[in-house]
Amino acid sequence: MNLTAQHAAVWLMAGLSGVMAGPRNAGADGGIIDKIYHPYVQPLERELELRASLEDGSNARTKDRQTWRLGYGMALNDNWFGEAYLIGQQDSMDSFHLREYELEALWQITEQGEYAADWGMLFELASVDSADIMEISSTLLAEKEWLQWTGTANLKVTYEFGDDIANELDTALALQARYRLSQSLEPALEFYSGENILGAGPVIMGSQRFGQGRQLHWETGLILGMKQNTPNSTFRLLLEYEF
Repeated sequence: MNLTAQHAAVWLMAGLSGVMAGPRNAGADGGIIDKIYHPYVQPLERELELRASLEDGSNARTKDRQTWRLGYGMALNDNWFGEAYLIGQQDSMDSFHLREYELEALWQITEQGEYAADWGMLFELASVDSADIMEISSTLLAEKEWLQWTGTANLKVTYEFGDDIANELDTALALQARYRLSQSLEPALEFYSGENILGAGPVIMGSQRFGQGRQLHWETGLILGMKQNTPNSTFRLLLEYEF
């Protein structure tokens, strides 16, 4: 990425931050406490992914809810990674059901270490299974290392539309500060913000290699709600088998 493109990415981040401060709708907030994405693509990599988000809604303003994602992804070239998901959900008022189908494309914009921060973009398209609702999202990814720490930011804009929903635009911010203790254990703190979501909490993660090009990456964390409309706590789990 040349200097002009880098400046454009910086301006985009600033613009999204401005949107975050303005009026927003709540449509896409329900699933923002989830995976934090990193702006990197490993050539030739394929992965199987399972992740879960378990929300405690005992504060009476929300309800208990489980969201599960099963995905398969592969590197398309040195800079693009694509993934497809099946998304299931269960809450305290309903049984478990398939809720959405989702496609993702991650674009690595800069080489790692090429600039002061590493940059990428994530594009998502989701369709609700039992209703005429579509979601399109774009997320700016930024990551920077200093000493043994790594800081990651995800700035997301989502547009929901369809016959069964009022068209709406929503934004979300997710931040992660990770301490690289070892490959097998990295403690972190995460922060999430959206129109009706505000939460933060500890996360631990690590990776276990099984030979050349194969490894299992795991993450688990507990995000505590910091405002009334946020679940009291959200337990998140991620397993990725990369091969």
